[in-house]
Parts: sequence; C-alpha cells; structure tokens
Amino acid sequence: MGCWRGPSTVLACLLLLRPLPSLACPAACRCSAGEVDCSKHALREVPQSLSANTSTLWLGYNFITVLGPRSFPPLPGLLLLSLPHNHLELIHSQALVGLGALQELDLSNNYLTLLTPETFLPLTSLATLNLGSNRLGELEPGVLRALPQLQTLLLQDNPWVCSCGILPLWRWLSHNREKVREKNLLLCRVPEQLSKYPIMAFGNESFRQCHKTSLSAQHYIAFLIIGPFSFVASIFFCTVMGSIIIVYHNLRRESHFWRRPRTCRGRWGRVTRL
Repeated sequence: MGCWRGPSTVLACLLLLRPLPSLACPAACRCSAGEVDCSKHALREVPQSLSANTSTLWLGYNFITVLGPRSFPPLPGLLLLSLPHNHLELIHSQALVGLGALQELDLSNNYLTLLTPETFLPLTSLATLNLGSNRLGELEPGVLRALPQLQTLLLQDNPWVCSCGILPLWRWLSHNREKVREKNLLLCRVPEQLSKYPIMAFGNESFRQCHKTSLSAQHYIAFLIIGPFSFVASIFFCTVMGSIIIVYHNLRRESHFWRRPRTCRGRWGRVTRL
C-alpha cells in the first residue's frame, strides 16, 4: 500500500505499518489468551511483569518459599492461581491483595504450617481452595469464615493434631460436609493413640472436656503473672496483720498492768491500798 505525501498522510501510514505491541509476558513463562504458564522454571518469586488481563496463572513446581506483602501485581481479572509444589512455608497477611476476582486457589503440596484469616480476606469470590499435602496441624476458626463463597475445600494429607485445637475445624466440617472432598481421608497424626483416626468419626462427646478447660493463652499468662504475685502479697499481708495483732495485745496487757490497784501490808498486818 502506497503512502501519499503530506504530514497527516505520512503519520497515518506510519501508524498502520507499526507492529502492535505484544501483551506483557515474563521471559520464563508462556502466555496465550489470558493464560500465563510459569511452571517448572525454578522461580523464587512471583513474576511482576504480568498483564492486567491475566485470567489464569500457573506457578507450580518452582522454588517460591515465601509470599510477602503484595506478592502479585494488580490482577483484577485473575480467576485461577496455581502454586503447588513450591516449598511454600509462609504467606503474609497482605500477600493476596488485589486478587479479589480469584475463584480457585491451589496451595497443595507445600510446607504451610499456619494460615491466618487476614490472608484470605481479599478473596471474597474464592470458591475452591486446595490445602492438601501441607503441614497443617489445625486450622484457625476465622480462616474459613473469611471465605463466604467457598464451595470446595481440599485438606487431605495434613498431619492433623487431634486435640482441643481441632474443634473449630471439626465444627466447620460437620456443618459443611458437602463442601469437603475426600473428607474421610482427613486423619489424625497426633497423638499417637489416635494416629490414622478419621476426624469426621468424632462426636460431640469427644470434645466435652474441651468446653471445661478451653482457656486462651492470655488466660494462662495472666495466671502465671498474677498467681505468684498474689501468693507473695498474701504472705506479706498476713505477716503485717499478725504483727499488728501481737503489738496490740502487748499494749493492752501493759495498759492493764499499770491500771491494777497496788496494795501493801502495814506493820501490824493491815492491808493498805496505795
């Protein structure tokens, strides 16, 4: 196609001949139609040069051990995030900010031991969460309450500690059986006498003792601080009060002695009151 002379026509031709800019795609990834695949590239952090229209992000089989604050660039259209097999140990409470449209999150086969409710607060649309094959011993009550749209939860192959700390999870599972896949595979690891015992096999009577002794860590700390202080204070108080009582009785005895009338016998045996 030819170009006519003149400033306006030349500019129009240059715009037509200029290649369209390609969507951002990290060097270690493959991108196509909103899907970004960064799996198996030995990545140690989330790539930041991601297109804002990314809808699916695969990050499995890398070496991402920590998700710090705002680990992801703004991805308002991200629907699926996959992070399995990453040796992931820690997720900061602000790590998933900006992923409000996310519907499916795969964190399976990692080293997670603790999850806080604040981590999942931005994920108001999350429907599927995979936490299988981690190192979770219990799950804080607020974690699941922070996910109002959750429909599918995977928790198998975690070393569940079947003590009073498992009670919040057991309650949630009891009321949401239809949301938990393979719920019969949720087995106790600790204590040893309950090893491989299904969590769903517990009943209300199993946690009867927990209601009687369910004290928070703050209560125990208060007891440790106030208890010895109260003991020492009581000893001091008793010592002071005892001393006061003894002094009081001694003073009364001396006062009584000096108030008693004194007598003496005269020369002829007659008693004379002094």
